Amino acid sequence: QVQLVESGGGLVQPGGSLRLSCAASGFTLDYYVIGWFRQAPGKGREGVSCISSSADSTNYADSVKGRFTISRDNTKNTVYLQMTSLKPEDTAVYYCAAYPRSMLFRLCMFSDVYNYWGQGTQVTVSS
Repeated sequence: QVQLVESGGGLVQPGGSLRLSCAASGFTLDYYVIGWFRQAPGKGREGVSCISSSADSTNYADSVKGRFTISRDNTKNTVYLQMTSLKPEDTAVYYCAAYPRSMLFRLCMFSDVYNYWGQGTQVTVSS
């Protein structure tokens, strides 16, 4: 069974940090581009960051550049999103997703290209 499972969300104060994990089962992440998306209450799903299968390319939304870092450990079949200097506007449900590396990497911030999605993890930034 193909599955992506996010973890690491929680409640954090403004300025704090969290590291999200996206673990895959039932398939090997080596062959997939991985993206992180988020959805805040009453808003649409937003692309946050994405990473190529070999980790030689990454992309970030302007709103998180310099604060978030995406990485992957293919030996652990896991992708990470390190979030620092968190702001209340980062509050959302965060999802990871995967699509085959045979497709163009430059599409990675568009949710429509992704085949597999996790169930999401809640991140709340509040004092």
